[in-house]
Amino acid sequence: MIQAPPLPPPSIEAPAPERSVQTLDQLRVAAALTDARVEVDSRFRGASIVLYGAVFNPTDDPTDVVVVVRGPDEPVRLVKKTRNLGVWLNSRPVLFEGAPGFYMTASTRPLSDIAGFGQLRRLGVGVDHLRINAPEESRTVTRYGVRDVVISRLGEDYLDWRRAVIRLREAAALYNTDPDGVTFVDRGLFRAEVELPATAPTGEYHAEVWLFRDGEPAGVSNLTLRVEKVGIERDIYEFAHRRPWTYGILCVLLAAGIGYLASRIFGRR
Repeated sequence: MIQAPPLPPPSIEAPAPERSVQTLDQLRVAAALTDARVEVDSRFRGASIVLYGAVFNPTDDPTDVVVVVRGPDEPVRLVKKTRNLGVWLNSRPVLFEGAPGFYMTASTRPLSDIAGFGQLRRLGVGVDHLRINAPEESRTVTRYGVRDVVISRLGEDYLDWRRAVIRLREAAALYNTDPDGVTFVDRGLFRAEVELPATAPTGEYHAEVWLFRDGEPAGVSNLTLRVEKVGIERDIYEFAHRRPWTYGILCVLLAAGIGYLASRIFGRR
């Protein structure tokens, strides 16, 4: 009986590396900040923070990157000069209940070349599409003994007041638009600079890094930045907000004491 020769053992090959469609085939963007915390003290003169990231693009389709940094919302009180009987007077104050204390956009090219008006308006990207909160109905409120008119979002003058808010914030370097603020330093790697002025409000900032392709948003990366007071400035700030009446009385007493001491010193001369 003739026996067949034994079969050779099967060759063992290393398993093929797992291929993640989520990682390799999807267009996406990732970003980070060089510093996610800014300390504000008496020597603070502003800060420059670098935002950097990468675009993972499995194809060669052109893409655009738009960076939006928005600071904490805060009320804005405005007055308008009106002429009555030949005399210029201030109108009744108008209060917007919420507007970003800081707003910056940086992009690889002008926003109007990246996406359409409707798309930018829907996403709230750009100063022209900035959402400034105002209540649905006009009403009068009292803050610290001062009566303000809260303007209606549906009022005829809303757009004029809104443009005034933006114009004043731009003059104070708190609102900024840079159509060339995002630059690619290498294939898929980009950077942008966030310039905070000395008057930048404290609080939590939110950064959105949008990736656009063919006028449509293809991805977004969200970041958080904190700007906070430190040292004795923070202690005084928190005390003034926790106990405003006590803080006011102490300021009056301190000013009176300094005035009395100065009068005694200069009176002897």
